[in-house]
Amino acid sequence: MTSGVILAGGLARRMGGGDKGLLMLGGQTVLAHVIERLTPQVTAVALNANGDPARFADLSLPVLPDTEPEFPGPLAGVLAGLDWAALTGAADIVTVAADTPFFPADLVAKLKEARDAAGTPIALAATPDPNGAINRHPTFGLWPVNLRGDLRVALRAGTRKIVDWTDAMGCATATFPTKPFDPFFNINQPEDLMQAEDMLRKLL
Repeated sequence: MTSGVILAGGLARRMGGGDKGLLMLGGQTVLAHVIERLTPQVTAVALNANGDPARFADLSLPVLPDTEPEFPGPLAGVLAGLDWAALTGAADIVTVAADTPFFPADLVAKLKEARDAAGTPIALAATPDPNGAINRHPTFGLWPVNLRGDLRVALRAGTRKIVDWTDAMGCATATFPTKPFDPFFNINQPEDLMQAEDMLRKLL
């Protein structure tokens, strides 16, 4: 059983603060688009977010705050998701970013394939760049619940970069095509929202 966790714990400084996932895109919130793409791929969905959970009440999702203090980054959101999944009996979680509305509809399947083929506990999504290198997208990953103790220790020891921990644990890569556009395009700045509107029109 694999559950899905949407990582929305960032401070959205480049958007002037606030929740990027609550911005409107094509008549609904960015988060609504993310939920639509994630829900068919997993058995349950939760949202990792800090602050007043009431602002997400209309989503009818569990809201999971970071369990580690001082906003230590997305790894803390992964840990919150793993702790939640452990209570529900899930073996794994897949994480996605709350500001990335076009991620692949086969994300979970491809992450599992990559992990199984490599024999590693973790898999991260990636895309090729024009020079042939591989760009990993660390907030899009498949994580086993049984590593939550190791992650908690690493966070308390000061680990902050996702790939520092995943590479130490053993990590596979699932590579996704970037045509007709990068599926991991994320909304960081106001002009990105305009580009996302154009992308959405082309998808419809």
